[in-house]
Amino acid sequence: MIGTVLCYVLLPAARLLQALRDAFFTCRKNVLLAKSPSTQIEGVFAATRGRSVPEEQEALLQQWLEEGVENLSASEGVPAVRKVSVTLTSDWLEGSELLMTSLSDLNTSPEVTRCADQQLSELNALASSELQDHAVAELARLPAEETVTVGGSAPWAAEVPQTDHPTAGCAGVSVEVLNDDPAVLAWSLACDAETVPPVLPAQPIQDAVPFYPVPTDVPYHEILWRDWEDLSVQPCVLEQVSKNTSLFEFRVMSYNILAQDLVEQGLDLYVHCHPDILNWNYRLPNLLQEIQHWDPDVLCLQEVQENHYWEQLEPTFKEMGFACFYKRRTGTKTDGCAVCYKHSRFQLISLSPIEYFRPGLDVLNRDNVGLVLLLQPVLPEGLGLKAVSPLCVANTHVLFNPRRGDIKLAQVALLLAEIDKIARTTEGSYYPVILCGDLNSVPDSPLYKFIRNGELSYHGMPAWKVSGQEDFSQQLYSRKLLAPLWPSSLGVTDKCQYVTLCQPKKLGRRQYSREFLLQFRFCDVACERPPQLVLLEGVTDAKPAREHAAVTAAPKRHNFLSFLGKQCSGIIQHGLNLTSVYSHFLPQRGRPEVTTMPMGLGATVDYIFYSAEPVENKAGRRLYKDGALKLLGRLSLLSEDVLLMANGLPNPFCSSDHLCLLASFGLEISSL
Repeated sequence: MIGTVLCYVLLPAARLLQALRDAFFTCRKNVLLAKSPSTQIEGVFAATRGRSVPEEQEALLQQWLEEGVENLSASEGVPAVRKVSVTLTSDWLEGSELLMTSLSDLNTSPEVTRCADQQLSELNALASSELQDHAVAELARLPAEETVTVGGSAPWAAEVPQTDHPTAGCAGVSVEVLNDDPAVLAWSLACDAETVPPVLPAQPIQDAVPFYPVPTDVPYHEILWRDWEDLSVQPCVLEQVSKNTSLFEFRVMSYNILAQDLVEQGLDLYVHCHPDILNWNYRLPNLLQEIQHWDPDVLCLQEVQENHYWEQLEPTFKEMGFACFYKRRTGTKTDGCAVCYKHSRFQLISLSPIEYFRPGLDVLNRDNVGLVLLLQPVLPEGLGLKAVSPLCVANTHVLFNPRRGDIKLAQVALLLAEIDKIARTTEGSYYPVILCGDLNSVPDSPLYKFIRNGELSYHGMPAWKVSGQEDFSQQLYSRKLLAPLWPSSLGVTDKCQYVTLCQPKKLGRRQYSREFLLQFRFCDVACERPPQLVLLEGVTDAKPAREHAAVTAAPKRHNFLSFLGKQCSGIIQHGLNLTSVYSHFLPQRGRPEVTTMPMGLGATVDYIFYSAEPVENKAGRRLYKDGALKLLGRLSLLSEDVLLMANGLPNPFCSSDHLCLLASFGLEISSL
């Protein structure tokens, strides 16, 4: 509700502003934190006589009034009475609407000082009913718009409330903050600008968690603090690393940095952000500073815009000591994946870019891509005759569409087949593997379980269920996965291996070989002449001997059907033995981890998987222990409620809608 009140201000303007600076944010913070969806501050604070105000808010506002005037000097002369006409706004944002009000919006509002007078008008309305009655009476005698002057300041206009365009809650007063706080950059950019940039309209978000903005006196980096979890001191790790075993230690980061083209194409996803922090010129230094701070040895990036990569990112990364490789998405997409590694720590053995798009295949008709590298760690000089295993690093960004789990599963199968080709040794085992990426699937979804457990029975599964992003079970008609998921022409087996690389089977069991098919030349179908076949003497009139057919047809037909049954069983497998760096749950907070936060709802879709040794299976879940590749530490993730306190993602401190993932590994160094 918007009301217009005429009030008499008895405080000098300078002292008034000073008092407001001291008391305004303290009171506003207390009110916001004390509020809940069931306790609202409704309407204009006692704008009409007899309007009830909750006791909590009335006490807080009365305390605010006392704090604002108690420090005034008694020796000060009585100031002249100033007649001011102001617009009093008392709409307090509730629930998801608060998500749309960023701190930059509050601090850069053109009505900062005007709001101070509005707040004082509200307080005077509470403190003095006589002044309230007088103000209402005086207001009735005012014309629709009147301009008056406040002690030589800029003119103010009394505005008639517009019901079609209600003004949002009171803006905040600028507060001095430390310039060395990284989170202040967005505020300083906005405050130094001569003109205030247009603010995106506030639109309510369905099912969004009620959110209360963080007071500006709390730096973002304190709210979004992430601890480094040292896992090398755990007993299970110490037992595996003997005193005589040295490790080649390195860090791996996976980061979806949010392509700028995608920001501009989906601005409705970022209505809670101030336009300044969505600008690439602001986001780029933030992203580079974050990467440089954590100092990874291997960097896997998703949503890397092509022109930004070649013009800005690659030159900067090369100056930081990285060797870089990039793969743009196919079609008209402008972003892709990048893998960078420090050439002082690794040397490239092989590189394999992957395109998931296959013309004519509905299950592989999207433009996502991936990269698979085989790297050789570079040991420091002076170690003598020592060796360390090569490392396979894969990076991908899987399709987002929650309804097309069949495409997601086929894309992951192609990636695993490429890893199988690159990481396989001559003895048939695998080099250590690290798989990074945005898989657009949540923990414990069928796709996640397939990567971690190495097997998935998919036949008849609804396509939306594969990723677990959304629940479409109420739809009458939904796409289901049928076996086989992809045709044999793709050249990938149900074990996620390329057919050409599969080890040859024993003699007599080679699949689809000439010898295998000739075994069925005497079966019943082969002995029947097709009616539409043209009869040519000596060519199509020959028939196999029935006696021979009767002896061999039955067992051969059984073998063939058994083979087809295995091919169409609807089960896919892989043998890479991968487990996740993160547990996806924060035990100290009792909440799940979050790596992204679209539209105010947190989820985990980004992962770092690494090779481990399976121990046992419990209730369909495979348990692992570290093998040659050991997990030594990781950067903790955050929960949804913490990110809500920081206005979601992106924010002035985190310039992507995803959090970066960081893990430290160790490879065993052995003697030659």
